[in-house]
Amino acid sequence: MAAPLDLDLLRTFVAVAECGSFSGAAPRIGRSQSAVSMQMQRLEQTVGRQLLVRSPRAVAPSAAGADLLIHARRLLKLSDEAWASVTRPEEAGAVRLGVPDDYAAFLLPPALSRFAAAHPLVTVELVCEQSTALVKTMAEGRLDLAIVTRLPEQPLDVLRRERFVWVASPNHVAWRTDPLPIALFEPGCVARSSVLQALGDADRAYRCAYSSASLLGLVAVVQAGLAVAGLVLLSVPPTLRVIGEAEGLPPLPDLEIGILRNPHATEPAVDRLHDFLRRDLVEAA
Repeated sequence: MAAPLDLDLLRTFVAVAECGSFSGAAPRIGRSQSAVSMQMQRLEQTVGRQLLVRSPRAVAPSAAGADLLIHARRLLKLSDEAWASVTRPEEAGAVRLGVPDDYAAFLLPPALSRFAAAHPLVTVELVCEQSTALVKTMAEGRLDLAIVTRLPEQPLDVLRRERFVWVASPNHVAWRTDPLPIALFEPGCVARSSVLQALGDADRAYRCAYSSASLLGLVAVVQAGLAVAGLVLLSVPPTLRVIGEAEGLPPLPDLEIGILRNPHATEPAVDRLHDFLRRDLVEAA
């Protein structure tokens, strides 16, 4: 009969595989680097296979390790769900979370991954819309929580500020065109208003080359050299370059991000996600 797998060893293995090093995994699981190394040796002895390929700069799963990693994640998820169902059954439920497209792509994934690990019985249903639409959707009672960019004069508990920058194709010089071709999010978006306000204050002539709610579409237009655009710095893909005053463009104001909550959403699952995002977004800022 095969020896049962130790969940603590599997948790260490997953941490090492995801962090790419023993030193990176150590603080994640609350152990020393030497303890992590010893645990990995024990796991490899238990299964009788080499699970990690070690190099001077990093470690990565071997072929056998990659296979085990799939099962390890599944076992740990089942274990966490079983523990939560007994110790925190009141947390089970679904939370409807609204978030703008660019934040959903670049700001939320690490936070939601950490939340899922800590609260495995809570399901998060994402609704992606621009901030002005999310405010309306929240007022209609169709959301529990929403991460939004603060609108002018909007009373909102600001959790973090994000740099808002001009971006362009690294292979084109669209900013030299007059009038300036710009790609914009759809009307009502705070990012759109901020870009137009900055250009108006600088008395810079422009024409709208693209307008849509789609982040991917906007990036494609800019990457093709057809326009420049304003993006939150954290959402700038490596295919674009940040430009600014050196290219003759006016500075853009930082964007303020906060959380809205439906006052009628009082379920414990909503409480957990609300409190988690308030801590996580501030700590990650």
